[in-house]
Amino acid sequence: MNTNLKALLAAAAMAILAGPALAVNGVTDKEILLGTHLDLSGPVAAAMPQLRNAVQMRIDEVNEAGGIHGRKLRIVVEDNGSQPQLAVRAVDKLMRSDNVFAFLQPFGSGPNAAVVKRATDAKVVYFAPWGSSDVIRAASGNSDYLFNIQPNYDTTTAPALAYAIDEFKARRVGYVYQEGVFGDSVRKGLNAALAAKGLTLAAEAGYKVGDIDFSSQIARMRAANVDLLLIVTVIRETVGIMAEVKKIGWTNVNVLTTFGGRTQIAIQLNKDAVEGLYGVAAWKTFSPANPSPEFKAWSEKFRAKFNLVPDENAAVAYANSDWFMKGLQGAGRDLTAEKFKKALQAVTFENSIYFTPKTFVDNQAEPQSIRLEQVRGAQWVPVSGPIAPLGK
Repeated sequence: MNTNLKALLAAAAMAILAGPALAVNGVTDKEILLGTHLDLSGPVAAAMPQLRNAVQMRIDEVNEAGGIHGRKLRIVVEDNGSQPQLAVRAVDKLMRSDNVFAFLQPFGSGPNAAVVKRATDAKVVYFAPWGSSDVIRAASGNSDYLFNIQPNYDTTTAPALAYAIDEFKARRVGYVYQEGVFGDSVRKGLNAALAAKGLTLAAEAGYKVGDIDFSSQIARMRAANVDLLLIVTVIRETVGIMAEVKKIGWTNVNVLTTFGGRTQIAIQLNKDAVEGLYGVAAWKTFSPANPSPEFKAWSEKFRAKFNLVPDENAAVAYANSDWFMKGLQGAGRDLTAEKFKKALQAVTFENSIYFTPKTFVDNQAEPQSIRLEQVRGAQWVPVSGPIAPLGK
């Protein structure tokens, strides 16, 4: 065989062998493709513009500055409707058709728990899902491709509820919860707090995702003479439960929502209903009426871009996206999932939305700092200092 032909064939064989090894999902010479799935049509759809726009804002800023190591970023957003089966369909599409490099801040405890293992088993980085971190972590099989920033619902509920029991001198605790992984996770914290205070649960009632009538649940709590009510809610359910409490004139009860329901959007939807509600705060809230100078400048930029006043969820989504970008920057031009993971694990991230600087410890953002807040005059107002983990 001709020597030149042999050389050409050898080079071609090497190129064929090297091609797949060098290929990285969602990464070309000019672009990094990301994916996410949000509730665009379900019970939490009202909150999604805050998250979606905040993520897009940080992506646009990065692209306007030249991208990361010369690559621009693009994100594909799919609808999960807060339904696990829709999340499965969305994730399959994003991985198989779009071939995304990573998932950035997908939404929902149930949807994320249903799909996280599909992504991480395929060695796709799953970054900062919104939902119950402990449940999503377990569903992933403790994968090191999963990076949780949201605090765990159980380990934040436990100290917050224990603090509230002492503060309000509560003796009869009730529990209204979303059925499924969200409620199951919070229940672990509920049980830990009750055990620490020597109490038993006075009453409980569940509801399903999408429910809008909470009259029977609240009637059961009142009949049990509950004096402290823990509710597992996000936006619409928070408003619905508090509206029912006000409707029946139940004034001798304190209501505490987990940090999933402690949002400015609930106030915007019905400020009268949620007045007096307590919430577990895992990050700082900023009142649009009295923001810090830093948040005011960012808020004005957000509002000008999207014609929407941002809330603290938008600020968190933006901060999380910035953390993600720092990981990409640290991974270098020769981007792979493995290099990205190592870069994320090395970053210490600080942003004014968080109470303290954070790092990833076993791929969970630490420390998981919390405090108690209350709606007063249509604002979330701190009513405690930092609350230590239960038993510390």
